[in-house]
Amino acid sequence: MSGNYGHRRGAGIAYDEVPASLADTAVEPGDVDYTRVRSTYLRGGAPGLVLRPGTPAEVADALAFARAHRHLPLGIRSGGHGISGRSTNDGGIVIDVGRLDGIEVLDEAARLVRIGPGARWMDVAAALAPYGWALTSGDYGGVGVGGLATAGGVGWMARKHGLTIDHLRAVEMVLADGSHVRASDTENPDLFWAVRGAGANFGVVTAFEFEVDEVGPVGWAQFVLDGSDPAGLLTRWGAAVEAAPRDLTSAIIMGPPRLGQPAVAQVMALVDSGDPATIVAQLQPVADVAPGYDQQVVVTSYASVMANAGRGDHHGQGEPIARTGLVAHLTPAFTEAVARLLRSGVVYFFHVRSIGGAVTDVDPDAMAWSHRGVNFHVTAFGRHRTRLDALWDELLSEHLRGTYLSFETDSRPERLAEAFPPRTLARLRTLKKRYDPDCLFRDNFPIAPDTASRKTP
Repeated sequence: MSGNYGHRRGAGIAYDEVPASLADTAVEPGDVDYTRVRSTYLRGGAPGLVLRPGTPAEVADALAFARAHRHLPLGIRSGGHGISGRSTNDGGIVIDVGRLDGIEVLDEAARLVRIGPGARWMDVAAALAPYGWALTSGDYGGVGVGGLATAGGVGWMARKHGLTIDHLRAVEMVLADGSHVRASDTENPDLFWAVRGAGANFGVVTAFEFEVDEVGPVGWAQFVLDGSDPAGLLTRWGAAVEAAPRDLTSAIIMGPPRLGQPAVAQVMALVDSGDPATIVAQLQPVADVAPGYDQQVVVTSYASVMANAGRGDHHGQGEPIARTGLVAHLTPAFTEAVARLLRSGVVYFFHVRSIGGAVTDVDPDAMAWSHRGVNFHVTAFGRHRTRLDALWDELLSEHLRGTYLSFETDSRPERLAEAFPPRTLARLRTLKKRYDPDCLFRDNFPIAPDTASRKTP
């Protein structure tokens, strides 16, 4: 933090009081590094100060500074890829934990690894590959560990190996009051329950401990299919995925019809097997859901599948507009609603990822992410907030069974109720009162503390 550009400093920030432990790495408007840290993958931002702690103690210092600036927005950033864009802001403070990016094996026999929140999933996959291990972790290698591993983690091996948080065994984190705690099934178990699905509300995780899986070569397929009948295609694809062995996890991307161009859909699928015959047998029903224009099937490593991101800085612009939800089955009624949404021209990108399988094996009450009876996660991106919300609410909402906040940008209070069923939300509110009663962590779908036990004046 140079201080040479004081005339560009934001209002309401005591720049000269930044803790000494953070001053050398802090970035403010006008600094050379500012353009590299101001925005996220999808959202343009103009924070007044970006703090970049490199140790848990420095995270505590950063939170102390944030507590002294409660009048400003606060974003917590690991990789900056969050669809909601809430890890940046305008005029506020961002705590970027990207420097906490270590990856180490704690116990090779138990396949226990320790990962920092700033690590990227492609680097995690590459580090685990020499051991013959993998950890299901979203579908884009550039995503930071911290945001995904506190929210859920729907990845390319979800049907075989569950969510990313299903493999979490412990966390180390700094709470709102600056205390550094460890949480697991035996240490602060209530906090550990909350972190797995609602972690953004309870503190900054400085280390994750995961039990990873033995995963060898995998089959990776990409198909370009005829998308002229989007409702029929989605219905058939959904049925094929649900009928497939758990080895297979798939996703489909669709868009609106384009004048003069054939309508196409992109289908990706991973088969957790290195046997070519098994791979082909499991992929064939998926490939047969519509006539194909192109296909590519390879036997490769999970690490190579996740090596799909660059290492450059984020330079997002504007405000992302997305709606998302969870659905049990891709019924004809639901897929026709999707087709109407696509024909409206309001949506330019529609994405469905398969869940189900091993995800459903976990008790819904085991952790804050409790939507265990669904088979698909759907997301739509649009360019106009009001029009997208209106059509989504009209056409799709009745078919949904909850939501996954990592892909949501609508801030209406109904979203929180969709993300957490009543019993789950009530428990989270009780824990919020205990761990963050003053709501320091309030900028990423904040959970209100339970006030039922407070005395009225």
